[in-house]
Amino acid sequence: MGQIELAPDLSHCIETVAKRELENLVSSYLQAGKGESEFGEKIELLRSFLELADFRKLRKQSEGYLLKGQKIKFILYRERGKAKYKMIRC
Repeated sequence: MGQIELAPDLSHCIETVAKRELENLVSSYLQAGKGESEFGEKIELLRSFLELADFRKLRKQSEGYLLKGQKIKFILYRERGKAKYKMIRC
C-alpha cells in the first residue's frame, strides 16, 4: 500500500484537507468499482487518521510554518498495521 500526501495551506487546515481527500477517494472508489483494493486501503488509512489525530495540535504546528510562508505536507502511511503520519517542510 502506498502513502497519502496532504498539503494544508492558510485557507484549508489539515483536517479539512483530509476530509476532502477522503470524499475524493470514496467517489473514485465508487466510480471504479469495488475491485480497486488500493482505494479501499487509502480510505481506511484516511478514516483512521481522521478518527485518531489531534487536529488542534496539528493545526498549531502547521500554521506556524504556513504563516512564515513555508509549505508543508503531511505524509500518511501504515506501520505494523497502524496509521502513522509525519509532517515535512517542502
